[in-house]
Amino acid sequence: MRGRDVFMNSLTAHGVRHIFGNPGTTESPLLDALLDYPAIEYIVALHEGMAVGAASYYARASGRTGVVSLHVAPGLGNGIGMMYNATKANAPLVVTAGQQDSRMLRREPILSHDLAAMAAPVTKWSTEVRNAHEMDEVMRRAFKVANDPPYGPVFVALPIDVMEQDTANVAIAPGRSHRTGAPDPDGIQEACALLRAARTPVIVVGDEVARGGAMADLVALSERLGAAVWFEGIRGHASFPSAHPHARSSVPFDAAAIRKTLGASDCVLLVGGAFFEEVWFTEGSPFPQGAKVVQIETSARPLAFNHAPDVGIVAGMSAALQALTAALGSAADAAWTAAAQARCAELAAHKARDTAAYTARLEKAWARTPMSMPRVMAELRRATPASALIVEESITASVDFAAAFAFDQPDQYLGARGGGIGQGLAGAIGASVAQPDRPVLCVSGDGSAMYSIQALWSAAHHRLPIVFAILVNREYRVLKHNLDIYRQRFDAMSEKPYPQMDLAGPQLGFVELAAGMGVPGVRVSDPDAVAGAVAAAFAAGGPRLIEIEIEAKR
Repeated sequence: MRGRDVFMNSLTAHGVRHIFGNPGTTESPLLDALLDYPAIEYIVALHEGMAVGAASYYARASGRTGVVSLHVAPGLGNGIGMMYNATKANAPLVVTAGQQDSRMLRREPILSHDLAAMAAPVTKWSTEVRNAHEMDEVMRRAFKVANDPPYGPVFVALPIDVMEQDTANVAIAPGRSHRTGAPDPDGIQEACALLRAARTPVIVVGDEVARGGAMADLVALSERLGAAVWFEGIRGHASFPSAHPHARSSVPFDAAAIRKTLGASDCVLLVGGAFFEEVWFTEGSPFPQGAKVVQIETSARPLAFNHAPDVGIVAGMSAALQALTAALGSAADAAWTAAAQARCAELAAHKARDTAAYTARLEKAWARTPMSMPRVMAELRRATPASALIVEESITASVDFAAAFAFDQPDQYLGARGGGIGQGLAGAIGASVAQPDRPVLCVSGDGSAMYSIQALWSAAHHRLPIVFAILVNREYRVLKHNLDIYRQRFDAMSEKPYPQMDLAGPQLGFVELAAGMGVPGVRVSDPDAVAGAVAAAFAAGGPRLIEIEIEAKR
């Protein structure tokens, strides 16, 4: 048996159905071996970053480990940005790259480099297979590490000669690993005591609740406690129903603004996330003065990583939330229950006011030209099938997106973690491969779309039912917002324009770009035409693109 056979059999043993990749010469052993493994489909990308981005979203949408094949040093370099995003999204990936023949690496042949060293900063584990005899163990460990909480990418370099070496070893099938346990009873009781003593408790939730299938458990806890639920500033999943009376919006991106958002809360419960991801430095704690902090995580690494909670718990997410809800119930008395119910009523009234305020905002913006972001999102929502999976990278339109699209299940939404742009179009490929029976709506800004525009070709090549809605304002609008903030924060106020942030010269033509890659498209500037265009695109059944002209920041 050759090293390449052990490699391919390892993928089969771990239930791999797809490889995302961009082929190259050093990947010849893998590509040739694929002909003997028809159960594994190769999803072709025209750029390595797109392959990694697609595999990351595939892993998040399917619950399977994403597998990627890149091409030596430049190809790995092209993929590293998306590997960073996958790390931030806790996506379990096994990323491989073909390496030059190990017998000549000392001579630094073309395209060679220390691949394991290149990948190490953005992976949980990075290695190179030295000979065929260790292929079985390397691959077993790669899948194990990728799927140990917190999930994330690993990297394996595959020298072309090692893939062709003979070995008596065979692929190792994974055992069943039960990685999450019951919460510590003492920790639950301590957390319960702090929450019971709070008059204004609040919850901040991250992606781990959705990943652990614990949305209903968090709903039950928030209702028992009478606590508002805020979201991480950047979220990759829907962890709490956005239309629920307790649901609020995302927290801001600096400590002072987070502290102001949490207001008079005297106890903050952090659940399953990276708390907090900041963009701007401000002095002080993100928590209100005197507030107690409880944190629940499924692994030890994020617990107390940035902030020291008063009580920290590592456990399975559902088990911990259920235990805490039960403890609050068993300790409840009439006065505490009445106070919690009063908080629930106040939150419902607050939600109603927020909804009314957004309705007024939508009505005010309804007839604006160019098309307003609230109007675009309302039209997209109106024409999108209820069964659709939404992949979103709308960035400065994200507030209006969140108001228009209500998610009550964790499998309805995938967002871009990590902050690196270009994930939306690539991610839609992986999401569609993961759930082939569902239509996919990809909402992306024009600047983001150009980072992975090659995804359109992959969508056409694999006949994926994706509707790409590209919001075109011909600018990097988020950078203009951030430049305004920078000028204010660093006392650099001026009347200067926004440098290098416009995309109007020459003007990008997404319909033409899509046509060149085999995807039919239409350009829409009339808001009354958006819903019809979206409905027609979904009805067509294959990949379609809609270029939507929206208002810009000038």
